[in-house]
Amino acid sequence: MANTTQISKDELEELREAFCKVDLDSNGYISDFELHDLFKEANLPLPGYKVREIIQKLMNEGDKNKDGKISFEEFVFLVQELKSSDISKSFRKAINRKEGICAIGGTSELSSEGTQHSYSEEEKYAFVNWINKALENDADCKHLVPMNPNTNDLFRAVGDGIVLCKMINLSVPDTIDERAINKKKLTPFTTHENLNLALNSASAIGCHVVNIGAEDLKSGKPHLVMGLLWQIIKIGLFADIEISRNEALAALLRDGETLEDLMKLSPEELLLRWANHHLENAGWQKISNFSSDIKDSKAYFHLLNQIAPKGKKEGEEAIAINMSGFNEKDDLKRAELMLQQSDRLGCRQFVTPADVVSGNPKLNMAFVANLFNRYPALTKPVNQDIDWTLLEGETREERTFRNWMNSLGVNPHVNHMYNDLQDALVILQLYEKIKVPVDWNKVNKPPYPKLGANMKKLENCNYAVDLGKHPAKFSLVGIGGQDLNDGNPTLTLALIWQLMRRFTLNMMSDLGDGSKVNDEIIVSWVNKTLSDAGKASSIQNFKDKTICTSLPVVDLIDAIQPGSINYDLVKTGSLTDEDKHENAKYAVSMARRIGARVYALPDDLVEIKPKMVMTVFACLMGRGMKKV
Repeated sequence: MANTTQISKDELEELREAFCKVDLDSNGYISDFELHDLFKEANLPLPGYKVREIIQKLMNEGDKNKDGKISFEEFVFLVQELKSSDISKSFRKAINRKEGICAIGGTSELSSEGTQHSYSEEEKYAFVNWINKALENDADCKHLVPMNPNTNDLFRAVGDGIVLCKMINLSVPDTIDERAINKKKLTPFTTHENLNLALNSASAIGCHVVNIGAEDLKSGKPHLVMGLLWQIIKIGLFADIEISRNEALAALLRDGETLEDLMKLSPEELLLRWANHHLENAGWQKISNFSSDIKDSKAYFHLLNQIAPKGKKEGEEAIAINMSGFNEKDDLKRAELMLQQSDRLGCRQFVTPADVVSGNPKLNMAFVANLFNRYPALTKPVNQDIDWTLLEGETREERTFRNWMNSLGVNPHVNHMYNDLQDALVILQLYEKIKVPVDWNKVNKPPYPKLGANMKKLENCNYAVDLGKHPAKFSLVGIGGQDLNDGNPTLTLALIWQLMRRFTLNMMSDLGDGSKVNDEIIVSWVNKTLSDAGKASSIQNFKDKTICTSLPVVDLIDAIQPGSINYDLVKTGSLTDEDKHENAKYAVSMARRIGARVYALPDDLVEIKPKMVMTVFACLMGRGMKKV
């Protein structure tokens, strides 16, 4: 085993951070599946079987105690050994590309612990310009915007939480009640509240914010600020690249495909198909990525020419794209001429000519997503045999569960609730989040063989159900692995709900007397806390009719943190539906502001959805007991 004492403190800390990023399920070990994911990111020009051979070799050499998992100490040994191997460069490049660690061509910052972190200057420049444009007319941000993209203004600007809250609302409207944001005469305490509100709200929309605290943002730690901002911006950019929200995307159907096939594609895959749809119409070759394939800007010229308004619709002004720059010999000059044309469409965001020529994948994808959002140039198919009944859209419950899973950093990212769970890999990662051990040696991991792929996925689903029955002891009567594999909505949600419920209750598992938390204990704690604070409200259970007013929630927040609620903003008496919704919006945002990681939505309180109501009170109980 390599002697870790021979490694510098800075390098050891860097490796520790890399290990945590590679350790996708955060169980303290790296599995062969996670190593395979890392090699995929490294873009190694090797066939699948060769990658598997390398992984097996690394597992044999790095996994010293032969337990099928690599610990941090073994990981250090592995990296040391790789320094002299022919795959070292690609391996290390992949580690460095993991989100939140560093970016090629970035600038390094030293943290207080002496660990070197890096971030991309190009991405900082792009994010600052995007935020400046988005918030240029927001009176609450006049003290911060516009920021200078060439300085560290961004890292100072996020320090009071206002910009982050505003950007979250731009990505997912009405996530944060504006009344809950502290905007005037800010103090260290009210600033901390804003940052809590931003972090907990970011988590609620599906951002992975584990290991990011209010103090990290207040001090403007660049790599954490950049990582969080990209997640927020990406969620907003990709919001409408979803067929249930944009039926015109059905125009991207290929021969022999059904709407269900299209619905299985991720936003990134849909965006690439959209670009290729227009490139094909232009008679230009397709692209396979937003990095190397767009470096010469020629595909972009054709894409802009295809999507530019033609003036055929009433009130639409035609914009003719000047294609003369297409023949420019110099790549950088050609990119600048292309961006001048995109500027005429109001879409010169995210990339500079250098970003195009260097093929920055993140910024180029953002650039194309913005083009899609502004000028999709698609028409919903008519007179075709398309089953439009499939496009019911995501329910509120499904969205809440999906955001919860993504906020925990599951891999792969869950874009579609049922399609993305059909191999149970995400579900198995969730088991580990609730402290149910998973034997990853029993799990089939991608890439799955062409023949028998579904059987491999079904075996995973059967294992997931077995774990639910024992040791998790969930109620899974009538639920089998086939139901998960088939994407049965009702039965899949039944399992996911029990996972989320256990996760929520685990936050309060240590009551000091060995008791396990259940609904009755939560209700009892809520009523005692309300009574001790002199509040008139109370609840009988999570179906109590008074919950629709949100008054018990508001009172509980004020009982936990006295003086936090501005009762002038709370509607009482005979309430209209609008009054109830306003109270619920305020209650949810204020719960997040005082530090409760609430995933439920205002409508869950208004409609008294018992499951989600339970999570609200449980999270507040955890906050009140200072367990979370």
